[in-house]
Amino acid sequence: MIKLKFSLFAIVALFVSSSMFTSCGPDKGDDTPIFTPDTEFTTSEIKDDAGVVLETIITIKDNGKGIGTMTLTNDKTWVLNGLVFVNEGQTLTINPGTVIKGKSGQGENASALIVARGAKIMAEGTAAEPIIFTSEADKLDGSMAPSTRGLWGGLIVLGKAGLNSTPGYSSIEGIPTSETRGVYGGSDDADNSGVLRYISIRHGGTDIGAGNEINGLSLGGVGSGTIVDHIEVVGNADDAVELFGGTVNIKYMALAYCGDDNIDYDEGWRGKAQFIFVQQDPSLVGDRGGEHDGGTDPEDGTPYALPVFSNCTYIGHGNSRAVTFRDNAGGEYHNSIFVNWKHGIDIEDLDGDGEDSKKRLDAGQLKVVDNIFHMVEGSDLTKIILSSKGDNLEGGANTSGNKIANPGLTAGVPSGDVSGASDLSADPFFTKTTYKGAFEPGKDAWIKGWTEIDALGLVK
Repeated sequence: MIKLKFSLFAIVALFVSSSMFTSCGPDKGDDTPIFTPDTEFTTSEIKDDAGVVLETIITIKDNGKGIGTMTLTNDKTWVLNGLVFVNEGQTLTINPGTVIKGKSGQGENASALIVARGAKIMAEGTAAEPIIFTSEADKLDGSMAPSTRGLWGGLIVLGKAGLNSTPGYSSIEGIPTSETRGVYGGSDDADNSGVLRYISIRHGGTDIGAGNEINGLSLGGVGSGTIVDHIEVVGNADDAVELFGGTVNIKYMALAYCGDDNIDYDEGWRGKAQFIFVQQDPSLVGDRGGEHDGGTDPEDGTPYALPVFSNCTYIGHGNSRAVTFRDNAGGEYHNSIFVNWKHGIDIEDLDGDGEDSKKRLDAGQLKVVDNIFHMVEGSDLTKIILSSKGDNLEGGANTSGNKIANPGLTAGVPSGDVSGASDLSADPFFTKTTYKGAFEPGKDAWIKGWTEIDALGLVK
């Protein structure tokens, strides 16, 4: 392996004398470099015995100025050495098929990519060429077990959309609070942080200290102008996806073998979600399918968390809870399938006059409608939706149309009767379906061909 390290002045000299610069320095994509002083780009090569270059590796170390406006190309492997930011005013473009790896390390040595408020990421992979975020140790040959977790950090995107916490902005979970570029929140609910499409995030969730782990994908105060679809998270040590306030919508997400919750929201997330697939680790690792919190400080802060989910398939390991609503969270689940959970839907019901998730249910701001449950709570419909006091809540005005049935899942695709989906297509975000669950019966699942979940046959 040959290693070359360039200072800013050396890069300038190379640009004048050699075309090598454009392959190892920041680039806007129009051959006009934007320099980021104090950001180090170190090039190394792996060659075979004949001297043929097999792989070119660019290691990025951010010393405070961010990565710069540049494009990561798929002819190189890009390695994050520590926390690498896309600073305010910068745009990071990632081409289809590009691989980004994170170095191992915990605490101050954790590696992650963070898109700060006012920055943009344009990461548009394709089904044929997904963009992969993974550990430096991952050979990408299928040899790393899906249960391998915590080898690096994750992907964090921060925006300017509203939160319900005081004072209206927060420091993102998983990175030191002393890092001011980790702040999210604001008042622009239509904020646009860019595009994430056909992205696979693998083996992350390193611990930065005191059990504070990085999620696979963290979306903090991200606005509705941001596009997030076709996202995979596999083998993360903490949550697969966590949404901290904001209004971003999510579609086509596949989450598997993660160590904590799969979809977690708090601080008043108000987006929409469709086609969400969850597969827990069968070895009893992993907590809830959905952990849904309303507010943190204060718990009854407004705007309330009122997201709408449709066409989810959550497959558990038989020892946890499908979904919990608490801390005044609202939200809705329609047309979804829950299989192999010890408990079903839990709705917090507190004593006293304070606001709680039971209040959101009574106000029609929490709904669990037209869903299928199988191997959940002993397949007893009266125990599927319960208050935290143990009261049966199934069958009310906002918990109607649910049933106990075997959807006949084969690799996640149903063969049983999953018809009777309610129509949410009055909202243009939602695709109209005639079926319940994340995958259409009789057709290939949308995870085919681009996910590690599909390649390793993880769907049970």
